[in-house]
Amino acid sequence: MEGFGWILSIILGAIAGWIAEKIMGGDHGLLTNIILGIVGALLGNWLFRLLFDATAGGALGQIVVAVVGACILIWAGRAIRGRG
Repeated sequence: MEGFGWILSIILGAIAGWIAEKIMGGDHGLLTNIILGIVGALLGNWLFRLLFDATAGGALGQIVVAVVGACILIWAGRAIRGRG
């Protein structure tokens, strides 16, 4: 979440993690949602730049990218554990 402060990154990460949790049908705690959202944002931004050679601008764009990244992380975690 380039260009955002730590507090805003944590808040956006928590929102993105919570949305991804609802989309993927998970049941995680607040800390897990924050971690999923922030790591998902890193993954999502990397993929977005790789595929489109651009960055997602603004808070709304970052939430969308972070949700996509967090959903990918949840899916990968389930696939590794054999629940997917």
